[in-house]
Amino acid sequence: MRQFRTLFRVEEDHETGVLYIVGEKGTHDYPSLMVRLEGEFVPLSVSYGPIELALRLRYETLVRTLGRLQPIDGLQTTRQVGSTGAYLALGLRRDGMLLMRPTVVADAYGHITFNIGLPTEAREAFFKWLNVPQTAAGE
Repeated sequence: MRQFRTLFRVEEDHETGVLYIVGEKGTHDYPSLMVRLEGEFVPLSVSYGPIELALRLRYETLVRTLGRLQPIDGLQTTRQVGSTGAYLALGLRRDGMLLMRPTVVADAYGHITFNIGLPTEAREAFFKWLNVPQTAAGE
C-alpha cells in the first residue's frame, strides 16, 4: 500500500512567482511541493529533506488533465502528464484530495516517486493559481 504525505499549507512568493505547498514543519526534512510558471512550462519540484525530484511539464497539458480529473473507485491515480520516463501521475479521491505521484523511471527495473496528497483547500488554491477551470474536479 502506498503511503501519501499530506501537504496542506499554501504560500506564494510574489517576488519569485513560486507557489509552495508544504506539510508539517517539525524538522528541516518536511515534504514540500514548489511550482512556478515559465512561459508554456510548469517546473515542479517535490522534496523531502535533501532529496528532490524535479519535472518540467507543459502548462496546457497539466491544466487540461487537472480539469478532467474525476474520482474513480479503486484507482489512486487515473491520469499522467509528462513522458514515459518522467511524469506526474494524478488522481482525485471522493473526499476532494488530489493525489500526485511525480515519478522518474530508470528502466524496467525501477523508478523513484513521491506520493503526496493535497486536501481540498490546498487543491483549490493550487487549481486557482494554475487557472484550472472552476468546474473541474467536482467543484
